[in-house]
Amino acid sequence: MTTTRSKIKTTTVVLLVYSILQIGVQFVFAQPAPAVTKVAIQQQVVGRLTTTNNQPVTVNGLSASSGAAIASGATIETKAGEFATVDLGSLGRVDIGENTKVVLTFDGNGQLKAAVETGCVNLTGKKGTTGEVTSPSGTVGTTNPATGGVVTMCPPHPGPPPVPPGESGGGLFGLGTTATLAIVGAGDVALWTYLILQDNPSPS
Repeated sequence: MTTTRSKIKTTTVVLLVYSILQIGVQFVFAQPAPAVTKVAIQQQVVGRLTTTNNQPVTVNGLSASSGAAIASGATIETKAGEFATVDLGSLGRVDIGENTKVVLTFDGNGQLKAAVETGCVNLTGKKGTTGEVTSPSGTVGTTNPATGGVVTMCPPHPGPPPVPPGESGGGLFGLGTTATLAIVGAGDVALWTYLILQDNPSPS
């Protein structure tokens, strides 16, 4: 008799535990699924390199010529007689003069920066882009994202300013006399007037 009662109690306990477990499982599955957090994926921007006469320049220590892809953070170096342009699509472009070393950083949020270590750089930022040019001594200038603009950094040198691939005409980077003087500012007018005249001598 005692054995029978014991078996009944054991069976009852097992059934009770099983029922509790089933209810718990059903409760868990009945809970609403957790909200899925949407992660914004930043659009990756890749620049395209163009060089004068397809001459190779140095990108991150390796030789590169026209058509090469330029990623953010790339260090570009040119030697005497070498000129390059990095086209960044909707962001703008960066023209690089000879004997120049510059680090380019950019992203899909409209940020474009040219950190010039040595040499000449001409940064063109399109509307919606904040373009910045820096030198070892600090910020040279920034473009207005509302309108776009151009920032040029070029130290004094004895010869005429460089002309990048696809550009022509006098003045700094082929921009012409008026544009050149507007970019460099009144403090440097005398210097750049001399350089421009070297590039565009008068008939006399």
